[in-house]
Amino acid sequence: MESSMQADIDTGEQSTQFLTFIMADEEYGVEILDVQEIRGWEPCTEIPNMPQYVKGVINLRGTIVPIVDLRQKFGFNNIEYSTTTVVIVVKVLVEDKSKIMGLVVDAVSDVHTIAHGDINLPPQWGQDYGPSVIRGLISINNKMVVLLSSSLLLDLEQFQNIEQIKGHNTQSSIVAND
Repeated sequence: MESSMQADIDTGEQSTQFLTFIMADEEYGVEILDVQEIRGWEPCTEIPNMPQYVKGVINLRGTIVPIVDLRQKFGFNNIEYSTTTVVIVVKVLVEDKSKIMGLVVDAVSDVHTIAHGDINLPPQWGQDYGPSVIRGLISINNKMVVLLSSSLLLDLEQFQNIEQIKGHNTQSSIVAND
C-alpha cells in the first residue's frame, strides 16, 4: 500500500474526497471538506415567501441555517422523510463570505477518494438551463456518480431573504431589550 501512495506523490496525481449520498435512487457527492456535519432529519422553522424546496431554517449553535430539500430543488418526486433521511450541513466560502446550508437527502452512502484526472466534465446543455451545479461525473463500481459543487448549490438571491429576516429579528430583539 505504501508503494501506491508513493506513486501518487511521484506522479503528482491529486485527489479529493467526496461524501456520496442517495437521492431518487441515484448517487451524488459533495466535497468532504465542505461538509460540516451530518444530522438526522428534524422539523425546522418555516420562512414565508420562500421557494417550496426551502424547508425552513434551524438554529445550529447560534447560526441560522437554511434547509434545502435537494429532491424538490432538482425537480424529483417528493417522498416521505424516513429514518434514513439526513441533512448534510455544508459550509462554503462564497464571495469571501462563509455560507452554511443544510441539504436534505434520502440517505448517506460513502466517502470516496477520487483522482482529479478521473472526474469527467458535465455535458454542456446550453445557456437555457442556467449555471449548472454539477462539478463533474465519475464512474464508481460501474455506477455513475454526479459530483455537485456546494458553492453553486447556494442560490444567494434566495438566501439573502433569510439573512434579512435574521438581521431584522436581531434588531427587533435589541429594541425589545432596551
